[in-house]
Amino acid sequence: MAVFDWRDSSHWASKPAPCGVCDKPTNLRSDRGKPAHKVCAETWTDQHTKPASDQP
Repeated sequence: MAVFDWRDSSHWASKPAPCGVCDKPTNLRSDRGKPAHKVCAETWTDQHTKPASDQP
């Protein structure tokens, strides 16, 4: 399971925006600056990442 470390202040924005996964408002931002709840981003990553055994 993906676990992101978003304790750094760069992951916080003063103005809420809709999460890119669930559309509910969030002040959190991904490493790429996109609005996303941490749990939503971790779940999305788990669902869209191949297991290491499937990697070439």
